[in-house]
Order: sequence, then structure tokens, then C-alpha cells
Amino acid sequence: MKHLHGSCHCGAVEFEFDSSAPVPFMRCYCSICRKTSGGGGYTINIMGMSDTLQVTKGKDTVRSYRAVKDKSEPKSEQVLCQNRYFCPTCASYLWAHSEEWPEWIYPYASAIDTELPVPKQMTSIMLENAVEWADPRNIPGRDTGNEMFDEYPSYSLEQWHKDHSDI
Repeated sequence: MKHLHGSCHCGAVEFEFDSSAPVPFMRCYCSICRKTSGGGGYTINIMGMSDTLQVTKGKDTVRSYRAVKDKSEPKSEQVLCQNRYFCPTCASYLWAHSEEWPEWIYPYASAIDTELPVPKQMTSIMLENAVEWADPRNIPGRDTGNEMFDEYPSYSLEQWHKDHSDI
């Protein structure tokens, strides 16, 4: 178990939590992650225990956003995905939380201030949604030892950490 600290860019929000899955190894290329996190066309989440989450600064300022999973569905059938929590001042995404898995939070690796372990390999998921310029399969000289999935892999973040316990 690792105790981690995170914050937003402007310093208005600080938080901490415990994680048994702190290795930032999985890149998500879905359109929601690509559009909400900015940057390289993907986001990297780690996993934490929701009952250990403490917002130590700026708790009253944190806001959340819930994206629609599939905008092509009729409005009456659209499903919202997890809450994505962010700082309203600097717009830094901090963590996500799903009612489907209430025991977990999914902090954005980019918001973590504690030094995180370096992954021995990367996993790219939701590549069916990747834009061409960000798709790692299109990058010359990429490391072919990395795992790539059009959707989700058969394992969870927690299972990956159990299988790679030497990290």
C-alpha cells in the first residue's frame, strides 16, 4: 500500500489517498479521456481506495463533470460515465469516481505529486477511438513490447498490479 499526495496546477486543491495500484501503466485513448484531459491524446489513471481519499485543501471548490458514454444514442438512452473531479480555477483533472465501483477512485497520474513507480511496459486501451496522430500503432519505432487493445483488456488495474507484484 502506498500513500499518495496530489494537487492541481494552481495549488487551490490538494488531496491524498492510499493505493495498492500506483503504477501509471495504462493509457486510455477513448474520446472522453482524450477530450477532457488534453495533451497527448490519452490519459493515465492509477487506482486508489475511495474511503482513504481526503481533500486537504480546497474541498469546497472541487467540481465534477459526467460525460455521456455514447453521444450517438438517443438522449433518452444515453448513459453517463463516472464523475471526473477537477479544479475550477486551473481546470486540472484530479480523479474520477464511478458509482459502479464505489470502493475505488481513479486519480489522474498527472495530478500526483508523490513520485510514482516507472512502469516496465505500457498498456494502451480504447485504441478503436484513438485519433490517428495519437495512435501509438502509427508511431515509427514504437516499443512493440507494449500491450494494445481496441477496447478494454481482460484484466483490471488491480489485477495487473497483482500480476506485476515485483514493481
